[in-house]
Amino acid sequence: MTPADDLAARFGQALDTRPETLRDAAQDFGRLVRATPRAVLRPRSAARIRELLEFAGPRHIPVGVRAGGHALYGQSQAADGIVVDLRAMNRVGPVTEDQVTVQAGASWREVLAATLLYGRTPPVLTDYLGAGVGGVLSAGGLGGATHRHGLVADQVLELEVVTGAGEHRVCSPGRDPALFHAVLAGLGQCAVIVEATLRLVPAPERVRRYCLFHDDLPRYLADQRRLAEEGRFAHLEGQARPVGDRGLQYMIEAVAPYDGPCPPDDGRLLAGLAHDPATVESADLGYAEFAHRVDADEEILRATGEWLHPHPWLNLLLPDETAEPVVRSVLADPAFADLRSTGLVLLYPLLSGRLRAPLFRRPPGHVLWLFALLRTAPPGSPATAARMVAANRAAHDLARAAGAVAYPVNALPLSAADWREHHGTGWQSFAEAKRRHDPHLVLGRGHGLRL
Repeated sequence: MTPADDLAARFGQALDTRPETLRDAAQDFGRLVRATPRAVLRPRSAARIRELLEFAGPRHIPVGVRAGGHALYGQSQAADGIVVDLRAMNRVGPVTEDQVTVQAGASWREVLAATLLYGRTPPVLTDYLGAGVGGVLSAGGLGGATHRHGLVADQVLELEVVTGAGEHRVCSPGRDPALFHAVLAGLGQCAVIVEATLRLVPAPERVRRYCLFHDDLPRYLADQRRLAEEGRFAHLEGQARPVGDRGLQYMIEAVAPYDGPCPPDDGRLLAGLAHDPATVESADLGYAEFAHRVDADEEILRATGEWLHPHPWLNLLLPDETAEPVVRSVLADPAFADLRSTGLVLLYPLLSGRLRAPLFRRPPGHVLWLFALLRTAPPGSPATAARMVAANRAAHDLARAAGAVAYPVNALPLSAADWREHHGTGWQSFAEAKRRHDPHLVLGRGHGLRL
C-alpha cells in the first residue's frame, strides 16, 4: 500500500482533495509561490491534529498550517503534503477581566469582537485584524503598542499545542517553558498551536489619533525615538510618504486613549517635538473604529481586485545607529520606485527590552526600527514580481550588512546559511528543539529552513 493509500484509508472523507480546494491551498496572500498539497484537513479538535501528525511524521509527509492565509511566500504551504486549515477551530472565550482563551484558527477581528463586549482588549494588536491567531503568534506579532507592551506573542499566558511528534501538550512560562518558548515566534517549526490564553487590559472608550509630519528624516527619527522611550502614546507607528517627484515626507501616527468627555491635552502630548505644527492632523475615534482602521483599505483593495494581486512585501528590523542610511539607500533605489505611486512604507520604533520571546530575532541596541516595504505587483506578470522579490533580496542584504535582521514574514527566499545567520548564537538550541519536538521534520517546510 502506498503512502497515499494509507492516508486515504486512515482519514477517508475527512481529507478534502477536490481540485478547487487544492488550488486554494496551493497559494497564499503573497500569490508568489505555488505548492500543491495532496489534501486539506479541516480539524475541529486537537485530537484530529494529533492523529494526523502521528501518521504523517513517520511517513515524512509535509504538514502546513494556515488560518487567515496571510502568508507571503509559501510559508504555510505543504508541497505534496497536507495543509491543516484551522478556520473551523475559531472559538473565542471564556473572557475574564484579565484574560481570554482563543483557538488558533480565530482571527484577531473575532478575538477583539468578543473581548470588547466585556470592555477588554489584548494589549497589542496587529494592524490587520484578519490575520489568524496561530500565525501571528508563530511569527511574533508587531503593532503600534509594541513599543510599550512588546510582541503580540509576549501577551500569551498559556498554549495548547500538538508537537510534530504528535504529542498533545499544554505549556506556559511555568509549565514546560522550553516548549512554550520554542513555539512563540518559532515559525511553526516545533508544534501546531491549537489554543492560546492571552492577557487582556481595559479597552478605552475613545482615542485621539494624531498625524505629525516631518520633512527631515533625522528629526523624524529623533522624535519617534523620544516618543517611544517616554511612552507618551499608547500607539506609535509611522510612515515614509512620497512628496513631489523625488522628495519624501515622514508621518508619525501617535494615538492617546481616553474615557469620558475630557480629551487628551494636545499641548502636553506634542510638546518639544520637531514636526510642522501647521500640518498637524487629529481625529477622535471610538476604540473599535480605530482598531478596525485597516478594514476600509481592505474593502477598497478587494473592490479594485488589488487584494488578489501578488504582494512582494519586505519587513526588516534596523538597528538605530544605521537606520537613517539604510532607509535613505533603499528608498532611493530605482528598484523601489514603484512605492511612489503604490504601496506603503512603514517606519516606526520598537524598544528591544520590551520584546521578550527568546526566538524573536532582533538587531543589537536599545532602539530598533520596523522598516516595511509593502508593495503590490501587477497580475499576470511573473517577471515583474520576480524582479521585485530580487529587489527585496538586495535590500535585505544591504540592511543585513548594516546590522539589520529580517522580520521573517517576507517575500524573500532565504538559504540554509541565511537562516543560520538569522538565528545567530541561538541556532543550535533552535535546531535541537526542532529535532526534539518534530523529529521527522514535517512541520513548517514552507519557510525553507533546513535543520
